[in-house]
Amino acid sequence: MTWNDQHARTEVLHDVLARAAIDPADPMLFENLPDRDRLFGGAAGVLAALRYRWANHLHAKLDIAGERGMTAAEAYRELAAEQPALRAVLDIHADPVRAADSRPYARTAERVTAA
Repeated sequence: MTWNDQHARTEVLHDVLARAAIDPADPMLFENLPDRDRLFGGAAGVLAALRYRWANHLHAKLDIAGERGMTAAEAYRELAAEQPALRAVLDIHADPVRAADSRPYARTAERVTAA
């Protein structure tokens, strides 16, 4: 991937999040995005990139949660408050299988940050 592609992908994600700030349930949220199919392979690829973004930010929050005396649940809620559009999109477009798979991680993170 070129730097131009990377910047274009970032712009698409920013566009989606700007739209989501207005209406995260908009059925056109992932439509009419420049080069969406080339850059992401379709709407599912954009959603996957947003999930990846959330996961990266959550991991960073969890890394510092213990130092700040926070639980994993508190870190999660703090991130959700900081990025409400992203969280709303992911909640609206939740994959039940993916959500079930993430529950054990959340419990593990809670134990790690409590230690």
